[in-house]
Parts: sequence; C-alpha cells; structure tokens
Amino acid sequence: MGNAALLPPLVLHEPRITPALARRIRLVAFDVDGVLTDGGLYLGSAVHAGAAIPFELKRYDVQDGLGMAMLRECGIKVAIITGRVSESVATRARELRVDACIQDPQARKLPALRRLCDDLSISLDEVAFVGDDLPDLAVLRAVGLPVVVANGTPEARRTAVLQLNARGGHGAVREFVEALLHARGEWTDAVERYVAARSSDAPPETVAQSAAPTEVPQ
Repeated sequence: MGNAALLPPLVLHEPRITPALARRIRLVAFDVDGVLTDGGLYLGSAVHAGAAIPFELKRYDVQDGLGMAMLRECGIKVAIITGRVSESVATRARELRVDACIQDPQARKLPALRRLCDDLSISLDEVAFVGDDLPDLAVLRAVGLPVVVANGTPEARRTAVLQLNARGGHGAVREFVEALLHARGEWTDAVERYVAARSSDAPPETVAQSAAPTEVPQ
C-alpha cells in the first residue's frame, strides 16, 4: 500500500457551503476579537519620556493569515471590520495587505460594510462575514453568507448559514477559507500556484505585493 493511502482526506470541514453560494461571494469580511483572535486582550503600558503610554497586544494565527492571502489570490476582496480601535489590528491589516480595515469604536459595522460595498460596487448578497458575538448580528443578518466560529454566542450561531468547528484565533478563519475555496473549486489550484511561485528563484507576483489596506478614519 502506497503512502498516499495513509494520507487523511483533503476536505475535513463540515458543514459544506453550496457551490452556487460560494461562487457568488466577492468580498469576505472578518471580525477581529473572537474571530481573528481568541478574544483575549493583553493590556499594559510603557514609560516614555516620563509618561505612561498604554499598549494592547493580540495573538493572531499564522495559518489564518495565509488563508486570507489565499482568498485574495483567488480574486476575492478581504476586509477587517471591528468595533475596537487598536494599532495591533492596523499593523496586522497592513501585514496581510487586506483591501480594507475598518475600526469603529461604536461597533457600527453594518453601515461601515454598506459604505465599503458601495465603494467596491458589491452587493451585501455577495458578501461573507465571519463573526462571533452580538456586535456582529446586524451584519450577519444582512450578508449573503453569514459565518460563525465555534466560540460564537447562541444569538450569532442561530443567524449563521455556516458554523465552524474551530474557535476564533485557533484556525477558524483558515477553516472557513478552505471550505469556501473548496466549494468554489479553487483551493487545489490556489495551493499549486502558491507552491509554484515559491519554487522559483524569481520573486513571486502574488497578492501579498499589492497595495496597503484602506484605513477608514474615525
């Protein structure tokens, strides 16, 4: 028996997204706390020039980040929409080169998403949003593909078309990306393009080299 027979199946995540719905998606937006992170906040301060300067740290998952890059590799817009203003989020957004990073301290996520969709000429029916808690409900109820991580609240889970097996900050984003791109029939080709681009001495021309994200002012 060859080694291939010992490998696990490539598609591990259920429930699946229907191909018709998956192919309709043109923009994927993600909440941060509880989705891109485990929801924990590390707050502290550092002294500079005699003054205490507060700072905030968050933990992100590297595989989640690569999954978001794979979405953009497949021509899908990617946005971060959060109700908490944090330089950590802005830094992560720049690192991932997402198309938009929206931080609204009043958690007015749906109006922000509507403005973004207008700018991109995308309808809400063509949007997937991954959330976890009450501030996400308005968006989850409005988009074409509402998705909730395993640690989502009961209210959020009741709204979702897709409930993920992984928790926020621990692979939930990557699970969703793989499920979406598998349903679109694009995951395998995207992986092969990624590998091929990094098997050559020439600098890879990938979405990671595109412009920095749009920062929406407060």
